[in-house]
Order: sequence, then structure tokens, then C-alpha cells
Amino acid sequence: MPLQMLWSSSQIEGICAPLPGGVANTAQSKMLGKRKRQKGISFFSPCRLFIYLANLYVYLDSPPPEGTGPDDTRRIPHLLKGSHYRLKQTIMSQFKEVSKQSSLHPKPAGLVLQYGTAGFRTNAKKLDHLMFRMGLLATLRSKKTKATIGVMVTASHNPEEDNGLKLVDPMGEMVTPTWEVYATQLANAEQEDLLAALQDIIEKEAINMSQEANVFVGKDTRSSSASLSQAVLDGVSALGGHSKDYGLVTTPQLHYMVCCQNTQCKYGEATVEGYYKKLCQAFIQLTKNASNCTDDQKHLTVDGANGIGALKLREMESHLKGELHISLFNDGSKGKLNHQCGADFVKVQQKPPTGIKMNPGERCCSFDGDADRIVYHYADSEGQFHLLDGDKIATLISIFLKELLAQAGLDLEIAVVQTAYANGSSTNYLEDTLKVIVRCSKTGVKHLHHAAQEFDIGVYFESNGHGTVLFSKAAEEKIQQLAENSTINDERKRAALLLQNTVNVINQTVGDAISDMLLIEAILAIKGMTIQQWDALYSDLPNRQLKVKVSDRRMIDTTDAERRAVSPAGLQEAINTLVKNYREARSFVRPSGTEDLVRVYAEAETQESADALAHDVSLVVYRLAGGVGGEPKPLH
Repeated sequence: MPLQMLWSSSQIEGICAPLPGGVANTAQSKMLGKRKRQKGISFFSPCRLFIYLANLYVYLDSPPPEGTGPDDTRRIPHLLKGSHYRLKQTIMSQFKEVSKQSSLHPKPAGLVLQYGTAGFRTNAKKLDHLMFRMGLLATLRSKKTKATIGVMVTASHNPEEDNGLKLVDPMGEMVTPTWEVYATQLANAEQEDLLAALQDIIEKEAINMSQEANVFVGKDTRSSSASLSQAVLDGVSALGGHSKDYGLVTTPQLHYMVCCQNTQCKYGEATVEGYYKKLCQAFIQLTKNASNCTDDQKHLTVDGANGIGALKLREMESHLKGELHISLFNDGSKGKLNHQCGADFVKVQQKPPTGIKMNPGERCCSFDGDADRIVYHYADSEGQFHLLDGDKIATLISIFLKELLAQAGLDLEIAVVQTAYANGSSTNYLEDTLKVIVRCSKTGVKHLHHAAQEFDIGVYFESNGHGTVLFSKAAEEKIQQLAENSTINDERKRAALLLQNTVNVINQTVGDAISDMLLIEAILAIKGMTIQQWDALYSDLPNRQLKVKVSDRRMIDTTDAERRAVSPAGLQEAINTLVKNYREARSFVRPSGTEDLVRVYAEAETQESADALAHDVSLVVYRLAGGVGGEPKPLH
């Protein structure tokens, strides 16, 4: 790009953009003189100068051309010396730094990545450029929102050789969908188009580039995470942002820190120590209501998936003051991250993790790699494995909350948000026995989180164990007022205090294995309930999940919260016909958010029937949706 260029009226017009409603700002008024302004007229847009400013600086240091009048476009560069001069200096500096730094984080030619339901994930060797660019994007998001933004380097339950990234919005929630699109665009811009892609975001979002930016960065225990998180920090620095590197933290901990920071610590202290104190103090207060708990009842076996959750659980133990005795396995000292262990392995394989000896009736739980999922499991007296997944967790929490609301005399609406993957038996129990509202949402925590916000209390869990509980501001205020009311009877007071501490033990920003574990353990202790009694609330219908590789996952389109396929033609009709062949059966398919895969779910009266139905549906998907490789083979 040349450092000097001649400016004509047509060139100036080409870099000007209309402002909404034709309203001109002060600087634009200066540039346009006394020219009449009408709706739709093109005005000078500083955001569009992001790339062009490099060509202007020579003019800024020379006098205006002789004989120029107030409306002469050759005066435009000199007008920047006024209200836009500092903006020019800032953007010029940042522009040069981004160009310099991006060359150190080059994008592999032709590589295409997509920000899916859980962020970016792929082999760690392909991610250096993406991490740098997401540092840039997080800085822009911070400038736009005037708040701290989070970037978590993790690939959750993926194999150790993978890595990925999740962006965290100001209240600790997942980044807004519009910015997911920006993330994908920026990730896939070729090296020479990076600055133009940045300019496009700045312009569309009308970002004030002189606004201060703050970004929190965290990482999991993968060997690749250290260098990749440094690339994020480089990106933040290149656009003049401020960063705080939290180092090794769980994904939910980083979400928590961002929320604390942006609420001026009203939600809690934005430190790992503050996180431990808040959750553990609430847990201890809750368990004071448990009568005659023995050491055996306080004991819990935890599978840490050889990940960050194990490391942080060790750090937290001292804060529990002996109220929970944890035996930690797969703690990362020997095994490989997520290999034959962790919540995803246990849920999908429906068997215990390796490295744990399960005594009959003993409570065990498994975290996933970044500790945002949890499932419980145990072996019965005959050695048979039993899984208590996100559906069972949501049911237990709902029972507890509904009882407390009744005892407290609080009229608050409670609902459970599930996905199509929720076991049919859980939905029937919640609606028919517990009499609570059930909503079905699209797969992906962001969708469940949004749906749960519609209620006073929204309990949301995916069957994979990712979930939490949301309390509306009004609900929290009612609970607090009741807990502080000195005129109510003992039963209402006790229930109100239990609800207050329940709110505090929960990480409402996102699913959190540590927080969920403490809540579940407190509920079981208070109710004097064994894991077998919890499991016996209802019996899961046998189910099976399979994957079918396809040439293009976009061939599959769904509706009704992903429970019905609308394309390709004939697929849903074929599934309906197959389902009729089995008792108490249902099945659905949905495309993966990140890979060219179609996920198949089936449940039926017996495991044999569920397996057969899943295979039948997989064949239909393979044949109608462009399957690749060999046809799916029967499971038996």
C-alpha cells in the first residue's frame, strides 16, 4: 500500500458511508462546510479510514494545498488534525502493530474453521493464527461493550492433541451469535485480507477505537495451551487492549471472573480464591441442615478426566473444612486427558472410567476436560453400572427447589429446560409427577441458557451433564427479603436461608462441574438420600447415540428444537416409519456444529431395540444425506 496518494472527489466518496437517518457529527460538519444535508447522503465515516489512514499521514504534516476552499476534498486529511487527530494516531499505531504481529501468527492457506456451539475446536497445530485473531476480536468486543471480555483456551472433552477457544461475554455468558459470525469470518480471512476483515467489523459495529479494552484469558492443562494463550495475549496487545492472564483455570471459573469484574464484584471476587470461598461457604451453610451425616455419607469419588478440574479440586479441598471427603482419581499425574475417562467417555460408553475401583453403592462423579460437565454413576451389589446424567441431575435439583419454595411460601415459577437428547422418562417424570414446566430447546448451552432466563427459576441441563440453575433478579430479591425477615416462622425462615445459600453455591454464568457437584452433594445430604434412591426416581429408557460421516453436514436441516428433520426430502418420513417398528420408541438426527457428521439418537423399550433403531436410522441418513465411507454396520 503506497504511503502517498492523490485524493479525488470520487475516491473520497468511495470511503464515506451514510450515517443512520442522515445525522452528521461535528467533525463531518466541518468537512462538509455549509453543504445541505439530506437523509441518505454519504458522510465521512472515521471507521472506514482504518486501512486508509496509513496513506494520510504525509498530508497531516504538510500545509493545505494553496487555493483550497472549505468544501475542497483536498482539505479532508487536514481536518483530521482536529477532533480526529488522536483517533488517527491511535489507529495508525494499532494498524502497524496488527500488521507486524499477524505475520508472526500466519494463517495456513485454505484452512477453514467455524465457531460452533462450543467455540472453535481442531488439532492444536492449526490454531496459532486463530488465537491471535480471537485476541483481536475480544479486544473489539470489549471496546464495543465497554466491559471485560473473556477468552478461554480449551477443547473441553476433545482428545489431548486438540485445542480450541471459547469467547465469554460481559455477564459470563456465551458470546452473542452475531459475534460468533465475526469470529468465523476473522478466523477464515486470508493473511492479506485480515485488516480489511477487522475494518469491516469496526465499521458494522461502529466501534470507538479509542475506547479502553480489557480481556481476561484462561487456559486448560493441554501442552499446547501455553503457547496458544500467549497468541491470544499478543492479539489483545496488538490492538492496544489490556489483558489479565489467569493461567490455569476451569472454563466455568473464567466465566465467573468475567461476571464478577463486570458487576463490580457484586457477584463475587474476581479471583480463584474468591470463587472457592463463595462456593464452599455456601456449601458448608447448606450441609449444616443435614442431620447425622456419617463419614461414609460425606465421601465422594471423583474422576477428574486428567484435566484442569482435578487440579482445581485439589486447590479447593481445604476450603471444604472436612464437610466433603473427596477421593480424586484421574488427576493428571499419570493418565492422558479425557482418555477412557471423564464425563463424555462415561456418558457415551455407559461404563465407568478406567483407573477407578467402584465399590457397590459408592457415589462417583466424572468431570470433563475443562470441568463444565458432570455426570454421576455407581455400581450396584451385582456390579452393574448405573449412570445418572444431566436429566437425573436436573430432576434432583428441581425436586429440592420445589420443596423449598413450598416451605418458604414463595410463589415463583420454576421450569426445566431440556434438549431433544433428554431421556423420555425424565420428561414424563418432570411433567406428570413433579408437575413442573418443561421446555425443549435446541442443543447448545447458549440456547438452554436463553430459554431458562424466561422463568423466575430456570433449571437447565443437557443430558451430557452440562448445565446450571438461573434465578431472575426478582426471584433473588424475594428470597433475600424473606431470609432477612425476622417475623416469619421457623419453617419459612429455614427454607429461605436454604434457598439463599443454594443461590450462592451455584455458578449461574455457565455449567460448572465443581459448583454442580457441591449442590448435588448438599441436596443428597439434606434429604438423607442415597444415590440408589436418587436413581430410582424413574428408569431411563434404553438409548443409543451414533454418528454418520457425510460429505456436507449442511444437507441436514431441522426444526422443532431439532426433533424433526426438514431436509433432505424424505428423511423424516423414513425415520417416522422406522420408529413405528419399536415400542416406546423415538429417534431424531441433527448435524454436528463443527464437523461433517450427523448425530443419530434413538431410544426404545429395550436396549436391543434402541440399538437396532439407531442403526436403521443411521442407514437412512447415510443413503439420503450423502454418507461417506462404508455403510454403518449393526452394533450386534
